[in-house]
Amino acid sequence: MRTRPSFIDDEAIASAVAGHWLPEVAEVDYLPWGFGAHHWRVAAGGQTLFVTLDQLAPRHTAASLEAAYAGAATLAAGGLDMVCAPLPAPSGRFTIDVGPGVLSVTPWLDGRSPTEAEASAPRHVREVIAALATLHRATPPDGIPYWTPRVGPEFADELRARTARPWTSGPLAERARGALAAHHAAIKRWTSRYLELAGIADARRDVWVPTHGEPHNDNQVVVAGGLKLVDWESLALAPRERDYADLLDTDEGGGLAADPAMVELFALDWRLAEIVDYACWFSAPHTGTDDDRIALEGLYEELSDATG
Repeated sequence: MRTRPSFIDDEAIASAVAGHWLPEVAEVDYLPWGFGAHHWRVAAGGQTLFVTLDQLAPRHTAASLEAAYAGAATLAAGGLDMVCAPLPAPSGRFTIDVGPGVLSVTPWLDGRSPTEAEASAPRHVREVIAALATLHRATPPDGIPYWTPRVGPEFADELRARTARPWTSGPLAERARGALAAHHAAIKRWTSRYLELAGIADARRDVWVPTHGEPHNDNQVVVAGGLKLVDWESLALAPRERDYADLLDTDEGGGLAADPAMVELFALDWRLAEIVDYACWFSAPHTGTDDDRIALEGLYEELSDATG
């Protein structure tokens, strides 16, 4: 996130990291990176950690997030070099409850994420495809979450009821509410098709594989040894097409054996999950930060193809 959280300070982050991973913390720097979680760089005694604060609802529970991170660690221990997995605390847990969310840490990577242009270069796309193929062939770790639909058949009507009256939660609330209310018919249509496709996917669970969930360029880091995939909070057993969204429009990705129905399912999965998150975001208190404005543009983008 671009904006520092108002609900926790650097001292609390340092205390949690010192208590569970890296004693005698010497340096804590907030990182205005990414979107959806908050990040810090924490250093002590020649070691550096990348610290993430995940808030749970509506995407996660404490149990599902712990299972995802533990599964990533199992994959890394099993020889999947492209997995940059969280580090366990002495308790063996990968997540620590700090009140407003859960904290996890990964090793600091000496590299950088590719830009969208760099990520679409043929050589890089081939490397991503190879990494995902290795992941999809891996034995699923015990306890790995199963992908489940983000919404049920009542979602569109419940959202219409929530948007029937003005929102007074912040300066962008009414713009978000109005956009959601205006697209009720499309959201209902998307939800119906989504659940139809989810039923097809569920009937094929025997061919589901470990999937990253969001292997886009922001969750890739290029280091001296090659490509690393980071941010394993969405790790789940699912159809392999869940990982193909950013690949199928490239020349190299055109050769992937993708089921069109599953490609459509996960395009809708992304869209509806984003709508769920943004509806929660703008119906809750907010102040109009840069993150709020980015979120509003994200909502508009997801609603823009109302004929789809």
